[in-house]
Amino acid sequence: MPRELPPTAGLPLRVTDLLPGRAPFAERVAHWLGVEHLQLECSGTAAMVVALRAMHRLRPQRDEVVVPAWTCPLVALAIHRAGLKPRLCDLAANHFDMDTAQLASVVGEQTLAIVPTHLAGRVADVNAALDVAHQTGAYVLEDAAQALGATQDGRSVGLLGDAGFFSLAVGKGLTLFEGGLLLARDTVMRDAFAASHRTTIQSDAGMDWKRALELIGYAIAYRPSLLPLAYGRPLRKALAEHDPVAAVGDDFGPDIPLHTVSSWRQAVGARALPRLPDLLDVTRNQALRRVERVRRIPGISVFDDAPGQRGVWPFLLLTLPSEAIRDDALRTLWTAGLGVSRLFIHALPDYAYLRDIVPDTPLPNARNFAARSLTITNSPWLDDATFEAICAELERAVRGR
Repeated sequence: MPRELPPTAGLPLRVTDLLPGRAPFAERVAHWLGVEHLQLECSGTAAMVVALRAMHRLRPQRDEVVVPAWTCPLVALAIHRAGLKPRLCDLAANHFDMDTAQLASVVGEQTLAIVPTHLAGRVADVNAALDVAHQTGAYVLEDAAQALGATQDGRSVGLLGDAGFFSLAVGKGLTLFEGGLLLARDTVMRDAFAASHRTTIQSDAGMDWKRALELIGYAIAYRPSLLPLAYGRPLRKALAEHDPVAAVGDDFGPDIPLHTVSSWRQAVGARALPRLPDLLDVTRNQALRRVERVRRIPGISVFDDAPGQRGVWPFLLLTLPSEAIRDDALRTLWTAGLGVSRLFIHALPDYAYLRDIVPDTPLPNARNFAARSLTITNSPWLDDATFEAICAELERAVRGR
């Protein structure tokens, strides 16, 4: 029977998770993270819209949001949906984080918020954003969509800045199929978020049913024996049509659903939550071994935690020496069912559907990072022998044979 590994290490659901019921989901996640309060939204993108609208009401004279130039396209769509303007900061050389020198130059009196991004479970340099924000009066909103459970100096990410948000989408560890959580340091911001939720979010029975069916589908299909149909077939079809954007799921439309989350989906998440810490421990231990193996391949960079950081590990993020070498490796690995993929295909201005939203600008480091990066799943379903086969293919590509 064919097997397909997912590109990220999600938490499988059990049949018992799907039983009817109610549970205080956000409160239980807050207790686990050791934070006072979390606000539940229908997606990480919706959480960002709610947060930015709240911040704009507090500082209405500001309308720009500074984000890394290589990030999820939904970030730009969320800023636009909030009625604001994205302002791009190039990446540091061969890194996912923003270039600190350029950050200081693009932030100004119109900047409402800076969005440091904890990408691939790795913890971003929030302090660099805070230094610039304090000089200009901007907020710092941490994008922790891929980092639920990550910590900095023993505290959850999202607490260094003014606020942060997490995603509960498929592949982000714990999932409600879609969902988001907002975190704020102080009660003023929490009250602003609650007010923004009341004016932004509407109940939608149709979306409740749609997400419920999708969550049931995830519970059934998220296993190596069924992922060839649910994930592998659409991936290979998109690649055969030379559409890498569709292959990684970056093909977003302008509509951002803004609705409530049903009590049943919250109960599903609450039942699954106690298993999440064990998954994070297993994937962390696995990743630390495998990072060391990848580092032995000449010319490849793999991202790890800095001192004081304890990230989460949905996948490994790598850069190869050149785009040609990366593409050579992907020709074999991307369609092999081994969980090797790409994260974001382009720097933000290079998505055709964002051209009216994101200004084009020279972004050499972001475009270079997009051209040389790939990801390897950190799912426990990826065994050591298969991981070694992936490394051997990377070594072959680097050697050019």
